[in-house]
Amino acid sequence: MRGSEFAELKAFAAVVERASFARAAEHLGLSPSALSQTIRQLEARLDARLLNRTTRSVAPTAAGDQLYGRIAPLFREMADAVAEVSAAAGRASGTLRINTLGMAARQVIAPRLGRFHCAHPDVALDIVVDDGLSDIVAGRFDAGIRVGGRLEKDMIAVRLTPDVSLIAVASPDYLAHRGTPRSPVDLHKHACINWRLQIDGRAYRWEFEKKGKRLEIAAEGPLVTNNADVGVEAAVQGLGIAYAFDRERVDAHLAQGRLVQVLADWSVTRPGLFLYYSNRRHMQPALGAFIDCLLDRDLVVPGSTPGRRGHSTRRR
Repeated sequence: MRGSEFAELKAFAAVVERASFARAAEHLGLSPSALSQTIRQLEARLDARLLNRTTRSVAPTAAGDQLYGRIAPLFREMADAVAEVSAAAGRASGTLRINTLGMAARQVIAPRLGRFHCAHPDVALDIVVDDGLSDIVAGRFDAGIRVGGRLEKDMIAVRLTPDVSLIAVASPDYLAHRGTPRSPVDLHKHACINWRLQIDGRAYRWEFEKKGKRLEIAAEGPLVTNNADVGVEAAVQGLGIAYAFDRERVDAHLAQGRLVQVLADWSVTRPGLFLYYSNRRHMQPALGAFIDCLLDRDLVVPGSTPGRRGHSTRRR
């Protein structure tokens, strides 16, 4: 295979994986026009249309999907081979694609980006924030980050955070006008700020538990959203009671009195965040380094050994 043919296939794979000419061009260090010309050359050489393009999206045709399915494993094998050689030389390298929940990106990944880059400058991170629970294998990601109950099968999981308590919150002004619910069933008399699940578009049923008694409430009110920031801000402004999945978003409001927790004795605990990856592939050195960074294993205090706060589990 000539070098130009390899470059065309690499460019095509980059467009499919990122579903965007602009993002693929940035990844490859090309201009969008140069990338478009490369794809046109490939389609002309193969005499087949490989991509369906609109002003807003790009997706492979049936022929393109077939081609990508054959070449993608080869590119991954080559990337793994290069990464293994780099690891043997004492450094991680390559591109690491991570699919993550928004709260994980904010709480766990973002604070450690600088440290990871300084320690592993040859690793390029491709972080995709996705609250829709996409299939990481189908999406050609190296790993995903989800809450423990949302992990896919046939995966190796690494715990990143402890379990979390879900809490109902409201502003003092709202409670002064509408009263404080004493039981989850009281929520039917209140304005509730609901959460729409991105995976299937359904409104979330609020979960509660006390002394072995479990309740699920179909909350109703003036607002439904799939954005946690919007829901919390609505509660601060007194629109109603919100159900918080992400304590970091509400802790400051609770500490400063802008929000008050209600139904505390009915709170339920849910699994924390886990990073997971396929058990059918060798772990890339770059992924191992990334996990160590997320768990702060790369922080070594003189005279001590690295901490091991996470653990791995295999799901079947």
